[in-house]
Amino acid sequence: MSRTLRALVLLMVLASCGGGNFTAPRNLDNACSILSQRPKYGRAFKATERRWGVPVHVQMATIHQESKFIGNARTPYRFVLGVIPMGRQSSAYGYAQAIDSTWDEYRRETRSFRAKRDNIRDATDFMGWYMNKTREKNGVSLSDTRNQYLAYHEGHAGYARGSHKRKSWLLRIAGNVDERSRMYQAQLNSCKRRLR
Repeated sequence: MSRTLRALVLLMVLASCGGGNFTAPRNLDNACSILSQRPKYGRAFKATERRWGVPVHVQMATIHQESKFIGNARTPYRFVLGVIPMGRQSSAYGYAQAIDSTWDEYRRETRSFRAKRDNIRDATDFMGWYMNKTREKNGVSLSDTRNQYLAYHEGHAGYARGSHKRKSWLLRIAGNVDERSRMYQAQLNSCKRRLR
């Protein structure tokens, strides 16, 4: 086999090993289906629930809203004059759509220096950490999906100031996240035992 052909084969093998599967599972309206398709999601959600006390359905509803379960999700580009790209709307990335500064704070505080936002286990652990900060700073119960989501979106200081109260679109979205959380909770109660 020639050197060129060997190099090409090696390159193709390496390319096939990269990246990972960041696509969303099918049927995002069914919690049991999501967990059946992606067993590692279920393990991540349960680990976060054990460590941080955040219910699985709250995690799932928040991730659905933030990234639709797409591991490498990013915010859209901003454009000047409608055509010139000027960078992304924010540094939010991954399942949990964590921004750079908050992700760095999480990694420092939890000593999770190798954590990655496109890893479901790290992303759910981040959410557990953040939602516990919301409980400590703002007194929001870990099972209060609506207000946890509002604080997640606005930040702890923004939520404390009530910045969300002037954003009718955000209040509507938080209501949708809460409804999805309740739907997921009911579905999880009926899943096969191995998925719960």
